[in-house]
Amino acid sequence: MLANRSMPRSTVIPQLPYPDIAEAIDWLCSAFGFTLRIGIGDHRAQLNVGDGAIVLTHQPTAPVSPAHTMIRVADVDAHHTRAIQHQARILSPPYDHVYGERQYTVADHAGHIWTFSQSIADVDPCDWGGTPGTL
Repeated sequence: MLANRSMPRSTVIPQLPYPDIAEAIDWLCSAFGFTLRIGIGDHRAQLNVGDGAIVLTHQPTAPVSPAHTMIRVADVDAHHTRAIQHQARILSPPYDHVYGERQYTVADHAGHIWTFSQSIADVDPCDWGGTPGTL
């Protein structure tokens, strides 16, 4: 497989619009612990998100519909505390779900919605009403 320095290795790469790319980089890296992978002028950037990535694109006005993105983290409570320290707007605090995930949901400075999730139990989907496919 060729190494490609211009694109992240992730299979799925969300693209999120922000009115100010530099501000978005600073805020997302500070509040959520992401890191800058590549900055491309003032119109685009790639951020490392764990073993994944997101792309920030420039959109002069706030998005009409915010993006909703879920990110797996090692410690939801520590992540939640960090987000609060950066004035993130918490939409739902950390909560343990029957399907074995502890999650919280937050809106970022531009209105995009993020759910951060930590696996806390290995629960058979049949036990909570799910229908397993290829797991």
